[in-house]
Amino acid sequence: MTESRPSGKSRREKWEAEQTFRFRCDPGVPCFTQCCQDVTIALTPYDVVRLKNALGISSEEFLDRYAIIISKENRLIPLVILRMQEKDKRCVFVTPEGCSVYKDRPWPCRMYPLDMDEEGLFFLITEPARCQGLKRSEEWRIGDWLVDQGVVPYDDMLTQFAGITTPLKSHESDIDNPDIKKMVFMALYNLDKFRKFIFESSFLDRFDVEESRIEKIKRSDLELLKFGFDWIKFGLFGQKLFRVKQKAAK
Repeated sequence: MTESRPSGKSRREKWEAEQTFRFRCDPGVPCFTQCCQDVTIALTPYDVVRLKNALGISSEEFLDRYAIIISKENRLIPLVILRMQEKDKRCVFVTPEGCSVYKDRPWPCRMYPLDMDEEGLFFLITEPARCQGLKRSEEWRIGDWLVDQGVVPYDDMLTQFAGITTPLKSHESDIDNPDIKKMVFMALYNLDKFRKFIFESSFLDRFDVEESRIEKIKRSDLELLKFGFDWIKFGLFGQKLFRVKQKAAK
C-alpha cells in the first residue's frame, strides 16, 4: 500500500480514522499470501468461535489441531496462538488461491496492513518494499476500510473481552487455583464444553438465569461467549450479574 503521504515519513506515523491510504491485495500482487507466513497471530475467544464454526468442528478439536496454548506463571488467561505449518511457517489456512477461511479470518488478518494502538490510532505494520499491495492506486478512508473488512463486530467483542483482561492485570498474581484457571479458559475458549457444563451440571439449579437467555445460549455461540464473560466477571470480580437461587443458597 502506498499511503497518501510522502514516502519519506516513518511508517509508524499514527493516523485517525479519517486518514486515507492506498492499498489493494489480490492474486495479481507478486507478494500475494506472503504476509501469511512466519507471523504470530494471537487468537481472541471470538476468533476461535468464528474459526471453529467455519470449519464445522468443536472448540476442543480446533484448539488441539490449530492452536498453540502458551501458559505463563501468574497469568490466568493463557495466550492462544494460531498454529503455523512446520515446514515453511505458513498459516495452516492459506492456499495458493488465498485464505480458505477468509470470511471468518482473525482480527489481525482483517486489519492488515494496519494495526491500532491503545489510544485507538492506526499505523502501518509493513512497507511497500515488503507489501506490493501498498503500491496499488485504490484509496481507502481508514474508517471505511474497517467496515469493509468486517472489523466492527470483532472490535465489539474485543472491548467486551477487555472488560475481563484489563481488571485481571491487578488480580492475576493472587489467583493460583488451577481449577479457577481451567474454568476461566473453558468459559472463554472451549465453549462447547462450557455449554455442557451449564446444561449438564447443577449450574441452572443453583443460579437464576432468565428463560430467554437460556434459549439463546443453547443456540448461539456468540450469546454463550457473552454469557461466559458475565460468568467470569461474577466469579472473579464480584459483579452482581447472577443471582443465586434461594434453595441453592440454603
